[in-house]
This record gives sequence, structure tokens and C-alpha cells, in this order.
Amino acid sequence: RVEHPAGGYKKLFETVEELSSPVTAHVTGWIPTWLRGSLLRCGPGLFEVGAEPFYHLFDGQALLHKFDFKEGHVTYHRRFVRTDAYVRAMTEKRIVITEFGTYAYPDPCKNIFSRFFSYFKGVEVTDNALVNVYPVGEDYYACTETNFITRINPDTLETIKQVDLCKYVSVNGATAHPHVENDGTVYNIGNCFGKNFSLAYNIIRIPPLQADKEDPMNKAEVVVQFPCSDRFKPSYVHSFGLTPNYIVFVETPVKINLLKFLSSWSLWGANYMDCFESNETMGVWLHVAEKKKGRLLNIKYRTSAFNLFHHINTYEDNGFLVVDLCTWKGFEFVYNYLYLANLRANWDEVKRQAEKAPQPEARRYVLPLNIDKADTGKNLVTLPYTTATATLRSDETIWLEPEVIFSGPRHAFEFPQINYKKYGGKPYTYTYGLGLNHFVPDRLCKLNVKTKETWVWQEPDSYPSEPIFVPHPDALEEDDGVVLSIVISPGTGPKPAYLLILNAKDMSEVARAEVEVNIPVTFHGLFKRA
Repeated sequence: RVEHPAGGYKKLFETVEELSSPVTAHVTGWIPTWLRGSLLRCGPGLFEVGAEPFYHLFDGQALLHKFDFKEGHVTYHRRFVRTDAYVRAMTEKRIVITEFGTYAYPDPCKNIFSRFFSYFKGVEVTDNALVNVYPVGEDYYACTETNFITRINPDTLETIKQVDLCKYVSVNGATAHPHVENDGTVYNIGNCFGKNFSLAYNIIRIPPLQADKEDPMNKAEVVVQFPCSDRFKPSYVHSFGLTPNYIVFVETPVKINLLKFLSSWSLWGANYMDCFESNETMGVWLHVAEKKKGRLLNIKYRTSAFNLFHHINTYEDNGFLVVDLCTWKGFEFVYNYLYLANLRANWDEVKRQAEKAPQPEARRYVLPLNIDKADTGKNLVTLPYTTATATLRSDETIWLEPEVIFSGPRHAFEFPQINYKKYGGKPYTYTYGLGLNHFVPDRLCKLNVKTKETWVWQEPDSYPSEPIFVPHPDALEEDDGVVLSIVISPGTGPKPAYLLILNAKDMSEVARAEVEVNIPVTFHGLFKRA
């Protein structure tokens, strides 16, 4: 196992300046001529405003990054997203909008009366779009997990406008992990208020761009509503599963206490993190709906507790749904371990913290779709290639046990990506992930989900980002293509960061494009073909 005593990973959480124009990257190796387009990625880039620090990994102000590939040349550009949170912080030189783990104190310049009245306006929800970027029709949006998404120009990285999802569909927020189908249809999920005051989860669909060129957002609609296990406490949802015919929603025991959330924070200096709690008894509930009819399946799938952020892939096979997930065992919220003070600690302390945290495991669950009461007490899974089980219990719930597809102590396979365009929602073989070593990203990993064979790219004191698979235009096989990742290597040589290109077949280096600036952590992104 690799150690990081030099603590170079701390550079991932260091404020940087944006660029006024793109810079040329220095290429070593050979960039494939067919690789034309832009890698777009989001992450935090400003970790304090003046003397006021942000405290959590998901608080830093959104920085949008772009690596452009053209005729074997590479340029790098980055701009802060001009969100309300950013613009107001810059104007007032203080943190104005409460972020995920940082409370924004009231304006010290206001007197007690104006403070009293602004208190009744309630909470201003952050629009800090630091998590992902995705297409809707011909437009591109940077997003976090609130109701605000931010339209950006993917060429210049300029901010175009803030969009409030509440104005289009009935959701209180939406995840940063929509599914985008090949025709451009976008599906997402968000918490909402359902019938008779109870909480629920809505799946929303945004259709592709039509001939009339009208903004598809105007045609967004709710296609199905999943019930909530606790009418007052929705679960935190970060992603979901989609196949040609089904939608899979995994309801975890990490809950949002709405009473805390609504008892206007400004009274007691709370932030989003303060509103999470764990239900220690429910375990995990899985829900399935028919995608086209928007009909809930009345099957109660249950399993033991885990945190879930990222679905790897989901597919249908002979009356079963195969659901591959990056899980963290137990009900304690993993985000409790992602405060910047933890992540910037010295290596021994980082390890000590991670020992206490929920342990990561990539798992395959198999959900039977056709249930016969005569099978009570039996394992219903008949797929020959998996050890995952689903046992029908006398109370008509189905108890799931997973097949483990990747496990290593304190070593996570996370930020999973696949050959999404061709294999998303379909049977597949390979996934690419970021290897977290006690939460420190220090390797890239390819996993064969059938044989569990792995391929690893790793270099000392090098800290990569989520790997993005780009298929070869004439690909014949699932893994014909390259994998792109932004790597920082603070200790080694003059160049602090580079874009890494690996052959997706064996994770061997094809090329790298080095830049003269540090690049802080990025979470998610996409490759936009030229």
C-alpha cells in the first residue's frame, strides 16, 4: 500500500486564481489524433473569502475547468462560476451565502432591525455549482444539489444565467447525477413534498431539444413519485439507476431532518451538514418503477445499512435488475469525514480518521422483478454468474445480500465511470474508478465486474481525479478508447499538474499534458466532442 507522508494531497484543497485566457499545456507522449473536444470538470477553487474559511469539502466556490484537445495540442482554461454565492462574496468580501458545511454570518453592517426582517425571508439556498456539469438540449449547466443550476458557455467558461428548477417542476432540489440518454432526454431525482404533507422523491424528465428549438426545460415533467420511508425525513439522494425500462432508487439511512432545516438556521448558526442524521434501524430500502408507464412496482426490497453516493451501472437480465453500487458500510454519514481540516491533516492523522469511518465496498445487488408467494424462504436469484441473493420473507419483503465486486481495507473504488453512451443501462464488463486511500485519491483503477480483475495506474505523490472514458470513434470493443484524468504532482519537478491520458485497455500511459499551475480537486465532469 502506498503512503503519503509528504502530504502533497493538501494541494488539492488550496485556493487558486482563475485564468484570463487559456494556457498551452506541454505534451509528452502522443495525443491520439481522433481525440478532439473538451474535458469539462467542476470543483471548489476558492477555499476562503478574505479571513473567513470554508470548512467542508463541498463549500469552496465553484471553479470550472476545461482541457481542449485539437490536432494533438492541448490547452487548459478555468473560470470561477459567477453564482450568486460567488458574486456576493466578492462584492462584500465575506461569506454571504451559507454553504454545505459553513454558516454565513449575518451582515455585520446591518442594524438589529434589518437583521430581524431579513431573518423572516428565511434561508437563502446556495447556488454554488461545484459538483458537475451536464447537457440539457444544446445548453450546458454546472450544478450542485440544490434547486439552482447555472447555465455556462462550454467554450469560454462564461456564466450565462442562474436557473431555478422549482420554476419548472415540483422538486426542492435535484442531484448532480442526472442520466442523459442518447437522444438527449435527461432524467433526474429530487426530494419533494408529496401527498398529505409527507415527503417523497420525484423523478423528473426533460425531453430532448425539438425542432421548434424551444428550451427543453419548459417541457420538464415529473414521471413518477417514490414514497419516503419516513414522512418527515427524506433520505439524502446523490444518484439513481436507470435502464431502458426501469428506474431504481436506493433509499439509505442518511436522513435530512426537515424540522432542523426549516427552523430557520439563522437563529442558531446552522448549515446543511447540521441537518443530517442517521436512522440506525431502517437499513436500506430499494424501490423500482417502470420508466415508460411511470408505475411503481409494489415490491419491498430491503438490505443492511450503507451510504451510497454513486451508482456504477444498472441493467436488466432475464427478469432481474442488476444494480452495481459504490457503497460505504453502515449508517454513519461519510460526509462527516470530509471536513477540510480532516482532509488537510498530516498523513498519520488522515489515516487515523479514516479508520473510524464507514468502510468502502463496490457491490452488486440483484433485484427479482417477478415474485411468486410460493417461493417464500427461497433465494429468487437464478442468474448463473452472480453470488448475490434475494430471499422472499414471510412479511413479503425481499432481503438482498450483495456480491462484492471490489473491496480493500480503507481503499475505495469511487467516482465510477463506464462506457456510458453504449453500455449505460445495459449489460457491461468494465468500470473505471478513482482509488481513494483513506479518502486520499492516489490511483486510477479499471475493474472487470465479471471477473473482478483490476488494472491500476499509480505514481508516487500523484493525486488523480475521476477518470473519464472516451471511446474511440471506430471502437469495436467496450474498452476501445482512452481514460482522461487531471493529476496533481506537487512534490515532483517544476510542473504541478497535468492532464493524463491512459489507454483504457490496460491503463498504460499514452500521453500527459503538463501545466504550470496547481489544479485543486475536481469532482465530476464530461468529455464534449468537438
